[in-house]
Amino acid sequence: MSYGQGGGSQSQWDPWKPNSQQPWDGGADRTPDWAALAEASETRNKRRRLLFIGGGALATVAIGAAVAVAVVSANGDSRAAGPSGLPGTAALPSDSSAAPSFDPTSAPPPLDPKDFVSSVAKDTAPLGPETLFPGTQLTMGSTVYKKGPTDDTENCATAAQGTLPQALAAGGCTRLIRVSYVKDGIAVTVGVAVFDSEAQAVKAKGQADKKSIVEPLPGKGVKSFCTGAVCRSTTNSYGRYAYFTLTGFTSGKDVTTKDTAAFRTGDDLAEFTFQQIRRRGEAQASAAAAG
Repeated sequence: MSYGQGGGSQSQWDPWKPNSQQPWDGGADRTPDWAALAEASETRNKRRRLLFIGGGALATVAIGAAVAVAVVSANGDSRAAGPSGLPGTAALPSDSSAAPSFDPTSAPPPLDPKDFVSSVAKDTAPLGPETLFPGTQLTMGSTVYKKGPTDDTENCATAAQGTLPQALAAGGCTRLIRVSYVKDGIAVTVGVAVFDSEAQAVKAKGQADKKSIVEPLPGKGVKSFCTGAVCRSTTNSYGRYAYFTLTGFTSGKDVTTKDTAAFRTGDDLAEFTFQQIRRRGEAQASAAAAG
């Protein structure tokens, strides 16, 4: 729109534009065109409103993008990312008082069965021929031995021969228990000498020699043996007990090194005697641990 006439080309006047000049008609009426001014003002207002509306939309989009970025940063795919501002695991304080503490403990050592059969003060279980040699027979492997007579005396010398009485007396023997077994014409007498301590039993064993022989015990199905014939004897000890075996033929013949059956019979009975004394210690150790 043009505002008035003038000589030559006229520049358009914008009341809202700086340095614009209002045209004047040198010879015409100098009164402003108020209608034109109002129309121009309304145009500018509309333009400003559109600008404000557009700017608001851009601001909304910018805020939404900022929120989206914040959400991705807090809950993104990177599992290594954690909340910022928190100390690492190593830096977190620990409360050691929350965990219970216990003084170091250790289980007591198991009781030694031999201790209970090495001293008269601890070896208090009932003792006799039937406790050491129960029943009417014993089985060692596949071999069964029939039990014969038993004997129990406090006069140890009366149940021993050769140099054994002196050895028993020197050790302080307080009791001598005997029992005999037989199988296939081979008889064995076992003698268990009882002392007050292991040291005494070891001493008696050390003083015994090849002539230290327990007295053979026949009877109750066991014929007489070792009465003038050569027999095999053994000596050993465990705890406060010294035990001896004497093996011979009921036929009266001598035992030689070729008679493996006689050796085996004597060894079986010696092993059984050792096991019975050890079981005695084990039973008393178990009872003491349970009590």
